[in-house]
Amino acid sequence: MVEFLQGWGYIGLFVGAFLAATIIPFSSDILLIGILLAGGDPWISFLSATAGNWLGGLTSYGLGRIGKWEWIEKWFHVSEEKLLKQKSKIDKYGSWIALITWLPFVGDVFAIGLGFYKLNFAKCAVFMLIGKGARFAIWILLFYLKTQL
Repeated sequence: MVEFLQGWGYIGLFVGAFLAATIIPFSSDILLIGILLAGGDPWISFLSATAGNWLGGLTSYGLGRIGKWEWIEKWFHVSEEKLLKQKSKIDKYGSWIALITWLPFVGDVFAIGLGFYKLNFAKCAVFMLIGKGARFAIWILLFYLKTQL
């Protein structure tokens, strides 16, 4: 699937990053590095990966917002215990948690939880964009630092 999406270039990167930010276990980082290795423009790659991953995270937020306990358990395989444990973290840190929705595995659960507990959408969207953008900026920086050595 990675090679298929890489063959689509920046659109494939966008789609892959979007899917990776939803419930599909997938690494947008690998796609980003693949595009850069193929000679892709770092700025377009950054924008494509960040936009796709951010919109995927907002989709997870939206699904959480309209979600019901039963749906989240059934479709996302997130147990009620995980959501209740997560709620204590969300109550403690609020919208700031959106900064770490880029993390593998737990980031999707946090994005769903932020929506499920109906935290402020605008704050969550901004913090999510910052966190996801920083992630891809760091990957691009590391890639270029490594190629300079």
